Amino acid sequence: MITTMDQIFVLLQHWIVGFLPAFVQPFAAVLLSVVVIICLFPALFALAVWMERKGLGRMQNRLGPNRVGPFGLLQPIADGIKSLTKEDIVPLSADTPVHFLAPLLLVVAAFMGFAVLPMGRNMVLVDMDAGLLFFFAMGASTEVSVFMAGWSSRNKYSLLGAMRAVAQMISYEVVLLLSSVAVVMISGSMSLTKIVEAQNHYTWGMPHWYIFTPWGLAGFVMYAIAATAETNRSPFDLPEGESELVAGYHTEYSGFKFALFFLGEYLAMFSISGLGTTLFLGGWSAPFAFLEWVPSWIWFFSKLMMSIFVFIWMRGTLPRLRQDQLMNFAWKFVLPFTLLNLMVTALWRFMGEGWERWVVCSAILAVVWVVMGRVEMRSEHFGPRSYRYAE
Repeated sequence: MITTMDQIFVLLQHWIVGFLPAFVQPFAAVLLSVVVIICLFPALFALAVWMERKGLGRMQNRLGPNRVGPFGLLQPIADGIKSLTKEDIVPLSADTPVHFLAPLLLVVAAFMGFAVLPMGRNMVLVDMDAGLLFFFAMGASTEVSVFMAGWSSRNKYSLLGAMRAVAQMISYEVVLLLSSVAVVMISGSMSLTKIVEAQNHYTWGMPHWYIFTPWGLAGFVMYAIAATAETNRSPFDLPEGESELVAGYHTEYSGFKFALFFLGEYLAMFSISGLGTTLFLGGWSAPFAFLEWVPSWIWFFSKLMMSIFVFIWMRGTLPRLRQDQLMNFAWKFVLPFTLLNLMVTALWRFMGEGWERWVVCSAILAVVWVVMGRVEMRSEHFGPRSYRYAE
């Protein structure tokens, strides 16, 4: 069901571009979409920072921001002004060009991921046949920017923090990719628009989102774990372990450059949440058939902000893991289970439409999850032995 409100932004873009000469219109349409993305997500960044600070304050029985503006709503603006006016200090021995380019590369790579995300019906900047591949290619460049920041600072703590962050991001990026492969196997496409369309149909008013299948639920859990580690969020926020490595790879950054790292982290959280929404939660499709009259972009951003709330909730709830626990969890539990889920996905694909595949696939995943979980929790990395002092 396509309504005027659903396509209001598309119609508005066509109306604005229609006043321009024909040879300029394609470039103007792209430029207008880029400007909207560049303005929209930093605004969401400011809102998410306010939500996080107020939410964590509520969880910890304190007020949070409450001085600047009503309910502290203008606190992100005050923080931005403070970052712009602070002195930019660069270490004397630092590699100045690389030190300057690292935060810029991080932010640009985060923005590039939004180019292929369908944020509503007919609302995607570039509808690529290999949009998923492009998204992960852009996301992989963030590891380069992190290492650039640590190496160019000429600080051993920054370098150690960068190496630790890159090791973590590469480890969990493998899981992130493989959990997405299951969706590609079922949908038969790497186009994010076609993946959403494959989920945008209903049976008895209920959606066919991939999360409502055994392999989809398992893939979504693995994706969520890997996404949390990729964005350096708690309990995987070791790259910013102040008690161990001062502030990690951005120890030697101050002022607006540090703010760019902060912005890049939240933009990555938005983009990876948007991708998870697209792959497993139906993207811009409605949760029930009778709600299709609600504009598609409202559904997309509602699911996106719900994901951000879960990130905030976990930060206020879960303690930070140790480095050895984090790496062993990736390679000895999450990755093997993700590979098994690919096998279950193939079994689901070729078992037909009967109820037997629900029973078989659910049983396999449940048994393996319980067995692997018990083995991992009894291992030396998570069991009581992990907290003993070395003899």
